[in-house]
Order: sequence, then structure tokens, then C-alpha cells
Amino acid sequence: MARVVPVVDGRPSPLARYLLLAYVLLIIYASLHPFSGWRDHGVGAFAFLAGGLPRYITSFDLITNFAAYLPLGFFALLALHPQVRGVPALAVAGLAGCCLSLALEALQTYLPSRIPSNLDVATNGLGVFAGAGLALAFGVDLLGRGRMHALRHRWFVSGHRYDFGLVLLALWLFTQLNPVTLLFGNGDLRGLLEPAPGVLHPATVFIQAEAMVSACNLAAVGLFASCLTQDGQPLRRLLLALLAGALTLKTVAVGVLLKAQNEFAWLTPGALLGLAGGLGILMLAVALPRGARRALAGLLLMAATVLVNLAPENPYFADALQQWPQGYYLNFNGVTHLVSLAWPFVALFYLMLLSPRADKL
Repeated sequence: MARVVPVVDGRPSPLARYLLLAYVLLIIYASLHPFSGWRDHGVGAFAFLAGGLPRYITSFDLITNFAAYLPLGFFALLALHPQVRGVPALAVAGLAGCCLSLALEALQTYLPSRIPSNLDVATNGLGVFAGAGLALAFGVDLLGRGRMHALRHRWFVSGHRYDFGLVLLALWLFTQLNPVTLLFGNGDLRGLLEPAPGVLHPATVFIQAEAMVSACNLAAVGLFASCLTQDGQPLRRLLLALLAGALTLKTVAVGVLLKAQNEFAWLTPGALLGLAGGLGILMLAVALPRGARRALAGLLLMAATVLVNLAPENPYFADALQQWPQGYYLNFNGVTHLVSLAWPFVALFYLMLLSPRADKL
């Protein structure tokens, strides 16, 4: 049985700091994507600050820049608590976020595909301070004494390692916003390699491949989540809620990002079979001891990653992606693709790091 570590109010939150680190890395990647074509145009890195406002300003850009930095300010203030509190914490979190935004905009000077903007810095800064203000008003109580704090420690095992696992689980949900993968099909490395010559396959092959990929990944992620959960909690209910959240995000990704006429275009015959099979395996496997669940999660993750790289490409889906106008979402899609590619490998390494001794405590 996993030991419940008592939580003392007033200690810094490892979970908040892990979330902050993960979000900072995502912001950096999205801001500098695609990391190619660097060159010096003979313009100072901060020359954009003295320039006029951009010629074309859209409400979408303003809202996106504000919204992208709002969670950064929120996580930054929570990460500072309780060493820095109140207005000083708001100032430190806000100024740190502004410095990050300024540095990234300056680096964009050397990227031909990006245009640095003083207005971006301003809206990013407003987002950081707004997020820090929300954390100051509501987040600190949730972190230290509120309902979210109580739920976290009632449902999940306490400790730094499990906080990191929860961040990985949040990143898995984030990968569902990548509309270009098979359902739950993370870890596809084929884009980094030479494309294989096309081979004709009957439709049943695509159905079977997606079913196996979806089923293995669903069962693996569910077992991964079960390794973080306290004994005695309604585990199956929690896993069903996790699945519902993932499918909701997938529907949003297909409808908004892919601009498909049918938001449920992802619900193919293969995906349906995979959901049914994976859910059935998961509901049975959660009855296993914690150590067996961890080992099975690792095996299923490895199997799912191999399968997603062996699965034949669906020509209809590939054609739809070639006509996909990514537009405003180009950099966001680059981030979701990166996290989707790396997630199973990081999760496997994390499962290996979980100490078997914890299962006996």
C-alpha cells in the first residue's frame, strides 16, 4: 500500500514548480518554432521596441498572446509561494514573465518566419500579470488549504515523484490537441525518417491498426494514472473521467484546428474498436497489484509506440492533412506535435524511476 505523506501548509509546491517548468518549455518552443533559418539581418535584437505598432493587428493575435501567458503568471506565482507572498510575489512573477517574453521576441529577430512585435510583448505582459493576479486571489488558497489541494492529496499519492507523474498525465491530455495522429497514437517517429514507399492495403488493415494503437495506448495511460492514485479511491470512475476529458479535447482539436465539418471525424471504426477493447482491458487490469500495473503499463506503452510506427498511413487522412490550412495554429501545432512525439518515451523512463519499494509501504 502506498504511504500517504502528510502535507504541511506553508511548504512550496513541487507540483506548481513542475507545471511552471513544463509550461515555460512549451512557451519557448512555440515562440521559436520552427528553429530553422537563423540569420542576422543587421537589425538590433531589441530594435522592434522602438518601432511603431504592427501594420496588421487582429483580435485573434491579441487574445492569443494574452491567453498564452496567463497560465505562465498563474504557475509562476504558485511556484513562488510561500517564500514570496502577496504583492511582491505578483511583481516577481509578472516581471519574470515579461522578461521571458522580451527575450523570446528578441530572438525572433533572427528567425525569418517570425516577426518580433512590441505589441506582443505588451499583451504577453498583461497576460502574465493577469494570471499572477488570479493566482494571488484564488490560486494560493487552492494550493494551500482549498478544495483542489485536498482533492490532490486524497486522490493521488503525495511526493515529488508523483507530482511529476501528474504533470506527465496533464501533458498526455495536451497531446490530444494534436489532430494529425491516430487516436491516442503518440510517439510517431516516422516524420524524422525517410518516408517509406507507399503500399496499397485493404481498408481492414487501417481499421485493425488504429484499433490496436488506440487500445494499447488507452490501457497503458489508464494504468499509468492508476500508479499515481491512492489505494481505496474509486479508480475506475477516475479513469473514465480521464478518458472523457481526452475525447473532449480530441473533438475540439478536430473541429477547431483541423476545421473538419464533423467534429467527430476522429471516431472511425478503428477508433471505436480500440476504445472498446482498451477500456475492457483497463477495467480488468486495474484490479492487479500496483507493481503489476506499472509493469503492464510499460509493456503496453512500448507495444503502442511500435505499433504506431508500423501502422500504414491512411491515404484519405494524409490527403486531408495536405490540404489543412494551419494558419494561426502553426506554432501551437508544432508544440503539440513535439509533446506527442516525446511523451511515451518520457513516460517509460518515468515508470522505470518509480521505486518498487513504494508498493510495499
